[in-house]
Amino acid sequence: MVTTAAITGRGWAAPPPVRQQELWDGFFEDHFDGHRLARAAWNRSGVQTRHGAVDPRVEDVSTWGTEQRMQRFVTEAMPLGAAAITDALKDAGLSAGDVGQFAVATCTGYATPGLDILLARDLGMPVSTQRLHIGHMGCYAAIPGLSMMAAQTAVRGEPSMLLCLELTSLHVQPRDDSGGRPDLEQVVAHALFSDAAAAVVVAPDAPGVEVIDVVARTDVEHSELMTWDVTDVGFRMGLSPKVPNVLAEHVAGAVDELLGRHGLTIPDVARWAIHPGGPRIVDVVADRLGLDDDAVGMSRQVLADHGNCSSPTVLLILDRIMEAGLDAGDPVVLMAFGPGLTLYAALLRAR
Repeated sequence: MVTTAAITGRGWAAPPPVRQQELWDGFFEDHFDGHRLARAAWNRSGVQTRHGAVDPRVEDVSTWGTEQRMQRFVTEAMPLGAAAITDALKDAGLSAGDVGQFAVATCTGYATPGLDILLARDLGMPVSTQRLHIGHMGCYAAIPGLSMMAAQTAVRGEPSMLLCLELTSLHVQPRDDSGGRPDLEQVVAHALFSDAAAAVVVAPDAPGVEVIDVVARTDVEHSELMTWDVTDVGFRMGLSPKVPNVLAEHVAGAVDELLGRHGLTIPDVARWAIHPGGPRIVDVVADRLGLDDDAVGMSRQVLADHGNCSSPTVLLILDRIMEAGLDAGDPVVLMAFGPGLTLYAALLRAR
């Protein structure tokens, strides 16, 4: 008998919200010398509210060394991760003692022992729980992480847990006092990225949303267009404006492959969870796939309400989709993008 794996529980947590305009007025306007190009980029972000473990108006981390930022990462990540996991387990009707496999995805902090060990210990997962740490995949990490947990669940017949947790607020870069034009890649990164933790429980032969299939595309010829470099003052984002156009070349082919293997076409998909790396990303995907505003509405709304939270973001969109309700048999497609340049997409089906 083939064991299937389905998302049967979900939970998320985030630091207190702050309005995007308040962040500009209270910190980033001065940080970028009030430059008109920086202001324009900030206003085009599509973000209305964000969450930050560190509020730069209260605590400016831009001159902190990486060691100090990593110490703070563990301090802030532990309660957020625990809250998201606890809610997901409750939603699934399970306890920490039921978890057979536990994966943590993050690209914004390092610790050894890692969050997988520390959270498993504090929440009471069995000592036999198998663990996986997924690092530096960036915004698309939730999908390969979900694929791995679904495979483990199907093979071993035990519930699995995936936690995606990012604290981008710890990586505000130092102010540039050269007096010239601001680095617009840094402006855009600081305007988009936000903090959150999202967790899902994947259980064998369970009600929920079954994980059906996953596809990937990696365009290594354009890998320099998106980077996330570890520096002496935190992690620095490189984000070229060419990224949406390059990813656009791969979207239709990846989706056609994913759906075609299961006898589906784009109109058959009930819901889309498209990672909103920025407004242009959503625009390009919608254009290439022929999706209307309603199909990408939840992606845009999550960007407005939470910003780009990196790896948890697509799970936040999925949470809204499941909360709104699905009919049995409804196909759902998750899609996310990150360094590589890499595109991942997953096909789910409601039970």
